[in-house]
Amino acid sequence: MPGTKENNMKFSQRTRGIVQAIAVVLALAIPSVAAVSSADARVGGGFSSGSRGSRTFSPPPSTSTAPGTAQPFNRTTTQPSSPGLGAPSGVGGGFFNSPGRGLLGGLAAGFLGAGLLGMLFGGGMFSGIGGFSSILGLILQIVLIVFVVRLAMSWWQRRHMRSAAYAGASAGPAAQGGFGSGMGFGLGSPSAPLEILPADYETFERLLGEIQAAWSNEDVAKLHTLATPEVVSYFVKDLEQNRARNVVNKVSSVKLLQGDLAEAWREGDTDYASVAMRYSLIDKTFDRASGRLVEGSEQPDEVTEVWTFLRPRGGNWELSAIQQTN
Repeated sequence: MPGTKENNMKFSQRTRGIVQAIAVVLALAIPSVAAVSSADARVGGGFSSGSRGSRTFSPPPSTSTAPGTAQPFNRTTTQPSSPGLGAPSGVGGGFFNSPGRGLLGGLAAGFLGAGLLGMLFGGGMFSGIGGFSSILGLILQIVLIVFVVRLAMSWWQRRHMRSAAYAGASAGPAAQGGFGSGMGFGLGSPSAPLEILPADYETFERLLGEIQAAWSNEDVAKLHTLATPEVVSYFVKDLEQNRARNVVNKVSSVKLLQGDLAEAWREGDTDYASVAMRYSLIDKTFDRASGRLVEGSEQPDEVTEVWTFLRPRGGNWELSAIQQTN
C-alpha cells in the first residue's frame, strides 16, 4: 500500500540518519578513548609539564637521543610576556589546533567540512552518504587526508620552530650533547654558554631515579626536595587522581640508557639545563585495597623525554619541566 511504503521509506531514512550520527560520534570519540587507555602512569603521566624560564615557549633543540621535537607544555604556570616568548609561528590555538587534539581536531574539521560542502551543494549535513559502508569510506579518506596534512604541518613547524628556538632567550645557542660509550650521558661541548660538568650529568641521572622512587612511594615531602613547587603541584594532582581511582602506581628498575644535552643557559642567578633522556622502567599500577595488578607488566618500557633542571646560585639542581617527544 502507498501509505505503508511511505512509512517504510521514512523509517529507513530515520534509521540511516541514526546510524550516520552514531558513526560520527564514534569516529570522534575513538581517538580520545585511545589516548586515555594508552596514557602512561609513570611520574608526569605522559604529559609535558613545568616551565623552562624564558624558553618555556621555545622548543629545546633536537639531539641524538631525541631527534624529533619536544611537545609543547600541556601544563605550565608561565605566561607569554613578549612576542619572543609566544607560540611559534604556525601554531595556533582553538579546538582544532590545540596541543593533544591533533587527530581529534582533524577528524572533527573533516566532518565539519564534509557537512558544509553537502549543504552548499543543496544536500543535508550528511548528503551523499548512502549507508554505513559509505561512512566508513569517508572516515578512511579523512584519516588519510589528516595523516598527510599532519606530516606536512609537522615538517613546516619543525622548520620554523627551530629558527625561533632562541627567540627571547638571554643566552646564545647551546651545544648538542655527544656520546662516549653510548650509555648514560654524553658530554656537552665546552663552548656552551653554561658549562655542564660530568658531576652535573651524574646529578641528572640520580634525580631521574630518585624522583621516580619518591613518586612510587607517594612521598610528597621528598618530591619537594627534588623538583620545583610548580612541578610538585602537578605530581600531587596526579597522585590525588590515583587515590580517587583507588590505585597506586609503582615504578621500578629505572635505568638511563642514553642521554645528551639539548641546551644550557643562565637567566640572572639561575642556571638551566635541558637534557634528553632515554630510559627504561617497569611501570605497574595496583589496586590500592587488594594489591591486584590493574595496569602494566614486568616487561620494561622505554621512554624518551626532555627533562629541564634549574639551579639557583649556590643551590642544587631540581627538576623544573618534563616534555614528551615526538
